[in-house]
Amino acid sequence: MLNAANLVTIARIVIAPVFLWFLYAYYLPGETVGWYLLAAFIAIAATDGIDGAIARRSNTVTKLGKLLDPIADKVLLGGTFIVLSMLNVMPWWATIAILIREVGMTVYRLIVVRDRVIPASSTGKLKTVFQAIALGWVISPLNLILFNPDFDIGFGLIYGAVFLTWYSAIKYIRESR
Repeated sequence: MLNAANLVTIARIVIAPVFLWFLYAYYLPGETVGWYLLAAFIAIAATDGIDGAIARRSNTVTKLGKLLDPIADKVLLGGTFIVLSMLNVMPWWATIAILIREVGMTVYRLIVVRDRVIPASSTGKLKTVFQAIALGWVISPLNLILFNPDFDIGFGLIYGAVFLTWYSAIKYIRESR
């Protein structure tokens, strides 16, 4: 069960709170530190693809991996949404809307795990990527450097992330029945 891919996933779960602490302690909108935080965020988020690639290439896809991978995503992405909302950079309504779906789907997965493991779907993966892009944009100094009151890219990305988050939940529920 503890193969290389699962160890990468577990490492992502362990390192995410460290990143979240740095984000909370040092983030200043529009400042250079945002680039360092963005680089760390991208590096941690990129391990999501790495663990999957390792599992598929070495033919070691496990039920544990299928269960831990979405949890690792939720720790990093959900935690980042919460921290950015605590810093008044992300609107709480978006964070709450996304967390309700994420917690709900995690509970649903845990309930049905006795019968089957629900792996990430293409829509779920797209949702995760879009959430990461939205968060990365908000973390990066570009969010303030390129701010336009007539068309706020960051706000548009947040709306898109909320939409895709709920759209993917509806698809998961329909497909799992």
